[in-house]
Amino acid sequence: MPALKTGDAAPDFELAAVTGKQRHKFKLSEFRGSKNVVIAFYPLDWSPT
Repeated sequence: MPALKTGDAAPDFELAAVTGKQRHKFKLSEFRGSKNVVIAFYPLDWSPT
């Protein structure tokens, strides 16, 4: 897949999420057209060092 450029639409993907004790999955496409989405990745966050 070629690199995205500013303004390009992100490809759809699915991620696992935890809210309190509840585990669930969500897809980026579930939010398309209805909300703004900010995606942040933190290397080694919540992992032992």
